[in-house]
Amino acid sequence: MSEYILQTVNLTKTYQKKNVLDRVNITVKKGSIYGFIGLNGAGKSTLLRTVSGLAYPTSGKTELFGQSNEKELIIARRRIGTLIETPALFPNMTARENLEVIRIQRGIPGKGCIEEVLKKVKLEETGKKKVKKFSLGMKQRLGIAIALLNDPELLILDEPINGLDPMGVIEIRELLKRINQEFGVTIVISSHILSELHQLATDFGIIHKGELIDQITAKQLDEKCQAYLFIKVDNANKAVVILENTLQTAHYEVLSDDSIKLYSHLEDNHLITQILVEGGIKVEQITPTNDTLESYFTRLIKGDS
Repeated sequence: MSEYILQTVNLTKTYQKKNVLDRVNITVKKGSIYGFIGLNGAGKSTLLRTVSGLAYPTSGKTELFGQSNEKELIIARRRIGTLIETPALFPNMTARENLEVIRIQRGIPGKGCIEEVLKKVKLEETGKKKVKKFSLGMKQRLGIAIALLNDPELLILDEPINGLDPMGVIEIRELLKRINQEFGVTIVISSHILSELHQLATDFGIIHKGELIDQITAKQLDEKCQAYLFIKVDNANKAVVILENTLQTAHYEVLSDDSIKLYSHLEDNHLITQILVEGGIKVEQITPTNDTLESYFTRLIKGDS
């Protein structure tokens, strides 16, 4: 059996002669949390809708649980749960009543699943409170509960933390980690809040202008997001010559704003300051830091552009 629970092969979607998705090949491992990253309009939602069966590809194919023909995909999609965009809720009903309507619509036998998912998303104590009085975070958790109602093996979420306050974001992050780790649910999640995805995902796919430009594990990302000394000086070109000659290092990067990232001698910031000052360089800032998913994403996008 394949280790991949979801794959796309040259998946292409064309609207008005424009490729919104252009031969996209993603691979999602069973048990992973796959963070899907891209600017607005990059094709994230279109891909998730296509994988979920809410849109049809122009060409290429989707493979779910090893199945790829249309009849098999219809059956395979019964094993996934989705929350695409804002959850459709009945505002004058309680959480339980909302879930009961969905359960009946989907033909899910027994009411036990309702209490199970309410406990998973920690809404079991909402009682008779109407959904219209829920916070945005509670509504998002109820939307996730609806997606979990059929006990899926794969959960597909499109921007589930969009618009949430910091506490709401943390609640959703911890909820998704628990669903993944305790219940073994594979998760595909898109978000433009990259710092949050960096804390959550085990794998990443980066899409830009409809093309998948990178696919990377969290471990590989951490290796790329190296620690460095951020150095701001009055003359970057002269400073790096001094660093090369004095420290015998070429492991640095000069940025567009003439600041410097030095990837070696991370513990020697006082020595580096002294060397530069003695060389006639005015040191405005020298700070230990490290790259983030956001900076890595930005570099890729600029390189593609």
